[in-house]
Amino acid sequence: MGWLSWLAEQKIEEAVRRGEFDDLPGSGKPIVPDDLPGVPEELRVPYRILKNAGMLPEEMQLRKECLELEDLLAACESDGEKQALQNRLTSKKLKLRTVEEQRGWSGGAYAEYADKIRERLEGE
Repeated sequence: MGWLSWLAEQKIEEAVRRGEFDDLPGSGKPIVPDDLPGVPEELRVPYRILKNAGMLPEEMQLRKECLELEDLLAACESDGEKQALQNRLTSKKLKLRTVEEQRGWSGGAYAEYADKIRERLEGE
């Protein structure tokens, strides 16, 4: 055991003696399984940091913006504003399609089932 590991063990033992670990949240409860089982181990920490910061992958952010624009478009009454919103929506959808193609999601099973999955999730 290296000196750094020894020092860490000493600090932990001191904290245990002082009772610093006695009332921790979740004490005595089972550990919650990792929420990123499909992500390689070396990417889990960065993904968790981004997730905790509220960051979304680019394609998810674009989908979210498309949904927001569709909602605005449905509620809009002005023809001028509708056209501006429709232009923004078209632009976002094109960007989303570009990102999906870069990720390799433009063909195969994803392309075949994407609309069906989306319809099912949206309840259409």
